[in-house]
Amino acid sequence: MQTLKLWRTFKEGKENFRRNGWLTFATVSILTLSLFIVSLSFLLGLTTHLILENLRDKVSVSVSFNPDVTEGRIFEIRDELSKYKKEIASVDYISRDDALKQFLAESGNDPVIAKAIEEIGENPLLASLVIKAVTPEDYPLIVEQIEGSTFQNDISRINYAKNKKIFERLDYINKTTEKTGIALGTIFIFIAILITFNTIRITIYSHRQEFEIMRLVGASNIYVRMPFVFEGALYGLVAAVVTAISLFGIAYYIAPLTQGALPQGNFMNLYIAYFWPVFGGLILLGITLGVLSSAIAIRRYLKV
Repeated sequence: MQTLKLWRTFKEGKENFRRNGWLTFATVSILTLSLFIVSLSFLLGLTTHLILENLRDKVSVSVSFNPDVTEGRIFEIRDELSKYKKEIASVDYISRDDALKQFLAESGNDPVIAKAIEEIGENPLLASLVIKAVTPEDYPLIVEQIEGSTFQNDISRINYAKNKKIFERLDYINKTTEKTGIALGTIFIFIAILITFNTIRITIYSHRQEFEIMRLVGASNIYVRMPFVFEGALYGLVAAVVTAISLFGIAYYIAPLTQGALPQGNFMNLYIAYFWPVFGGLILLGITLGVLSSAIAIRRYLKV
């Protein structure tokens, strides 16, 4: 019996959803926009975080030595640094010849570059130690200790400053994206609740005579109110599905622009990898917003 009543109230809510026409379209559109901004902000924040972590995994500190520093001295320094296993994961020696080979390989063995080096008459690159930290947060400490070490006069340069600026910029972008997403999401969620609230209010007003008849025949408060709760839930559910489809289109469009920047390969693969958590979150948030808006409207305008 209770199941039958619940089914009837659901059908009534579905009919309200269908009959409202342009009001339904406007409500679903605003809810979709709100969910889209919230979910896209989440995915962009996740993308920035993953790119940052990917770069951090690849980064290292390269300590280049003066030309007059012997290979034996560099080995001594390497062995000394290798003792600090708490901060330093590995220390690799790159000779001048190996550095030149890597440089030429990275330049695609450009004949112009090879010719220029030949005209110089000697290898212009320096021997170096490539240091990998245990965690990215250890790099500033490692660089600070090297700059204040007993072998600082043997060092020509340390290349960490440029990488540090890149990390700081990415961190700034990540935080800005997160704050902007939260601000925009909050604004549009408020607008979505307001629009859904007014849609339910209009529906309640148009059914005011039916409520009097239902009360006369003994309908319970829950039986009268539940169709509007289901109506709000349907707004949220449809908006969530439309948002998921829209996100798929965006992910497909920008996938080539993010190729190789993410561990998943591109933004499309990232979206597919997180599809079910994102889709589940969209449905939960959409239905919650719809039901919340309905509950507010029912409490204020439905006097039964």
